[in-house]
Amino acid sequence: MSEKSTASQTDLPVPPDVIPGGTLPPLRYRDLPAAVPLRKMLGPSIILAGLALGSGEFVLWPYITYKSQFVFFWACLLGVLTQYFLNMEITRWALATGESAITGFVRLSKHWAWVFLLLNIIPWMIPAWATGAAQLVSWLIWEPELVFEQGVYTISNERFVTWIAIASMFGCGAVLTAGPVIYETVERIQVLLVSIVIVLILILACWFVRWDSVVALTSSTVTFGFPDFIPGPDSGLDAIALLGALAFAGAGGTMNLGQSNYIKDKGYGMGAHVGRITSPITGQVESVTEIGFHFPHTEENWARWRQWWRSASWEHALSFLATCVFCLVLLALISHSVFYENETLRPGAEQYGGKMNFVLGEANEVGRTISPVARSVFLVMGIVILLTTEFGVLDAATRISTDIVKVAWLRENDDWSESRLYYLFLWSCILVGSGILLLATVGIEVGALKLFKLTAAMNGGVMFLYSGLLLYVNRYKLPAGVRINWWRSLILIWAVVFFGTFAIWAAGSTLTTMFG
Repeated sequence: MSEKSTASQTDLPVPPDVIPGGTLPPLRYRDLPAAVPLRKMLGPSIILAGLALGSGEFVLWPYITYKSQFVFFWACLLGVLTQYFLNMEITRWALATGESAITGFVRLSKHWAWVFLLLNIIPWMIPAWATGAAQLVSWLIWEPELVFEQGVYTISNERFVTWIAIASMFGCGAVLTAGPVIYETVERIQVLLVSIVIVLILILACWFVRWDSVVALTSSTVTFGFPDFIPGPDSGLDAIALLGALAFAGAGGTMNLGQSNYIKDKGYGMGAHVGRITSPITGQVESVTEIGFHFPHTEENWARWRQWWRSASWEHALSFLATCVFCLVLLALISHSVFYENETLRPGAEQYGGKMNFVLGEANEVGRTISPVARSVFLVMGIVILLTTEFGVLDAATRISTDIVKVAWLRENDDWSESRLYYLFLWSCILVGSGILLLATVGIEVGALKLFKLTAAMNGGVMFLYSGLLLYVNRYKLPAGVRINWWRSLILIWAVVFFGTFAIWAAGSTLTTMFG
């Protein structure tokens, strides 16, 4: 069939020599919609940046800075830059087909469906962000005390953390359930919260960051932490913590794959033909198709494709990459300026070394330097950051699981719509997370920092896996003109090596600790 004849006809199957159907029905032809102005494309990448705020940016990298200064910060910046290019390859498949990246993987083999379903559910059912936010709420309401017991400092008066965390998850679930169109609800809330957080971080940075901290960060980054390169054993940072921080120098794990789901619901590129998830309670049902579309290769469609790709690249660079780098750098500088003086740990700062105590240390120093009100503002900012991430995680993990199950197993089942599956997964995730938190009530400790590190480390291994799959799908399953070029292929090879090296190191270190 010639390109001219296809251009005037819609919903004809795309031949396998253009895009192979694999284990799923073939894509269909439809014209690529005209690109929208850049300002109207803002949204998906800000949601992804919001997911990054509460893990690597507010918790893990400031914690690593507290424990080892900027020795490892070079890897942080490399990690977030690598994630930018990974996310653009996730975007490429969605723009060209209207499908999620995981659907592209399922076209290779249906085994990838259950693999990524497990890799999406297991790490993200751990309610790390709700727990962290609840701890900060507890410190805000009840003045905590640092108590020295058995050689370490612990925080007393952490009241009702479990119940506050459970209540926050149910609150997030209620908001997601009430929104008529899920994506629009998430976008509005995340854009507002991320904007507030950026302003607060900038104000704190202007007040606290010292020039010697800026010099130390710059020097360590350009020399790759020479002569140490990575934190030593005396820092107390294990391989799991460092792998997790690399995964969370950005959104991390399967959350990055959620970028293609947000693109679909925003209506980028061929996603305009696919439909959106709506609330079965408050929204109107929209026609949703699990199998995507590709555009006939006409001059008009190629011109539109180039415009979509340029605009998506700029949008992601401004909304995701710039936001993540801005917040990572300033929050790490704030941590260093609070705990160090001329690269020497301040007297008394060692008492904040365990769990999430370092966040309390930052808040106390803010309160001492400015006023008690400023301490409360810092804790409120932390609560907003962590709840922003918890809200985004619940939505993204649910959205990805829904997509996988519907595409792989329930495509022909009208009873289980994407909306029904979404709410089944959403509330199941909330209930499982609540069950994990309730373990604390029977004496099993589930501290927030431990949960952050565990979740992040698992997602570091996931990123190693899908970096290779993205390279294969976008290089060999997309037509010329759409497929990934050679220099971006090299960057994805780098991503496989980068995350793979740290994943293997973390696994080996863990096994050595367990059995050595």
